[in-house]
Amino acid sequence: MNFGEMSIHQLLDPNGFPCACGRTHKVDIKFLRVGSGAIQSTPEAVKALGCSYPFVVCDANTYKAAGEQVVEILKKADIQHKLYILPTRKERTKPEELEVGSVAMHFDPRCDVILGVGSGVINDICKIFGYVTGRPNMIVGTAPSMDGYASNSSSMEVNNVKTTIYTQLPSAIILDIDILKNAPMRMLWAGFGDIMAKFLSVCEWKISNIVTGEYFCDNVANIMRTTARKVIACAPGIPKRDPEAILAVTEGLVAAGIAMSFANMSRPASGLEHHFSHMWEMMALERGKPYDLHGIQVGVATLLVCEIYDKLIRFTPDRAKAEKFLKEFDSEKWAENVRRVFGDTAPEIFAIEKKAGKNAPENHARRMNAILDNWDEIHKTMVEELPDYRELYEAMKAVGMPMTPEELDLSRQDVRDAFICSRDMRDRYLMSSMLWDIGELYDFADEFFPV
Repeated sequence: MNFGEMSIHQLLDPNGFPCACGRTHKVDIKFLRVGSGAIQSTPEAVKALGCSYPFVVCDANTYKAAGEQVVEILKKADIQHKLYILPTRKERTKPEELEVGSVAMHFDPRCDVILGVGSGVINDICKIFGYVTGRPNMIVGTAPSMDGYASNSSSMEVNNVKTTIYTQLPSAIILDIDILKNAPMRMLWAGFGDIMAKFLSVCEWKISNIVTGEYFCDNVANIMRTTARKVIACAPGIPKRDPEAILAVTEGLVAAGIAMSFANMSRPASGLEHHFSHMWEMMALERGKPYDLHGIQVGVATLLVCEIYDKLIRFTPDRAKAEKFLKEFDSEKWAENVRRVFGDTAPEIFAIEKKAGKNAPENHARRMNAILDNWDEIHKTMVEELPDYRELYEAMKAVGMPMTPEELDLSRQDVRDAFICSRDMRDRYLMSSMLWDIGELYDFADEFFPV
């Protein structure tokens, strides 16, 4: 059994897959339709879930893209429904408490399924709302812009902190290539950028397993390895909106969601490059400014992280330096930097540290020794898993997407702060965590992100 050789439909086998990792991998998606004209299957999907009265949720943009079609298709099928279009408050709908509350205030309790029409934010909101109301949710996608269609998690802004909330899977997913290929080009870039990160996420996941003992499944990782290779080959077709290229990206994003659901965490599809993006989003929230699409930021960060890994592959840790950093760590200086970077959100970061104890000397020492004692295995992992930087660079260039922080209006200080503080924002072991553990984080920051 090799998950990397299976189609997304094969991965949905309701019997699941007993795996060598000790778990049985299963994803409870009852209906999946990907392809040209897929939106016409919306009534079929509603009935497949045993439902009859969908609560349709979209915003003004996604209503135009597909929501209006969904409503007409439901009407023709004589399926009663309640439509709610989120009001336009800002430049785009945001994944925050306000929007979830807005959906709740307009919910008809007679509805037995939450039907989202949109991409990342609408999907995340509907997953959370379906979970708290005890209703199944389904999604009609409008852009191949993110990998959460088939995942059981939602990326939300809670008290201005980017947080992953684990809720439920969509029970039905409908992705019409005729609609997706006409999404704004920036959303196509975002989906491609998100997939390019999967090379790094697998590498980092495996390193965390070596250092911290975190659960790792090579079979689940194979989904991401295969997906990233398939999508990178389709790069030239993205700016042409070639249906086959858009289909490859779309199926890749679904596969990533399945991988996350199989692992029951976002780790197979998210690493340091995603934390760069989350950090930039939190900085923007703190300043009351807009930020770019997550996948575009992830793509830019992927190139940055690749450059750092390129040095790490040729690097040998120094035990004396690592032990000196451990001994001389200044918690007050660390806290001062957290307050500077995170501002009003700093108390949330301190709470995360208090619970996780990442800075505790005994935990630090344990990880440091694990890195130094297993550096050969870590080095081998990097050599085997990391992509060729030039191939990645050329693929993103062919797509036409932004490739530098400057193109996203990010300052050198923002990039440096995101790198250094990425390890603080969640209890997730990252490459930046590893560099901190061996006393190299600040020196690497000076070399790659000087200010």
